Amino acid sequence: MAAKHKVIHTFALFGSFSTLLCCALPALFVSLGAGAVVIGLVSAVPQLIWLSEHKTGLFIFAGVMLTISGVSRYLTRNAPCPIVAKEARACKRLRRIGLGVFCFSLAMYTVGFYFAFVASHLMK
Repeated sequence: MAAKHKVIHTFALFGSFSTLLCCALPALFVSLGAGAVVIGLVSAVPQLIWLSEHKTGLFIFAGVMLTISGVSRYLTRNAPCPIVAKEARACKRLRRIGLGVFCFSLAMYTVGFYFAFVASHLMK
């Protein structure tokens, strides 16, 4: 895998993780009645306030990174693995792991998006 693909996938993972931290987890804790956990989390990591204040830009960035990552995965889905049996198994294994990480990132992004933008409008 080219170095640029690794960077794109890494940015996609961290972008979706940050959307989970800024929006989904605090909303989940509050909805479960664990508001004190959110207060403690914000006290320990005050940067979460900045992420929450800039959630629109954060979600746009994470969405773009996930889209680029998904397109990159799709375009390289039939790329050949090495001929050597041990390396071929490792290649196939890493592709499965990469797909799992991508799907996990997409799920985190979706949950974060729901809590940040959809759930707040449903409560009105």
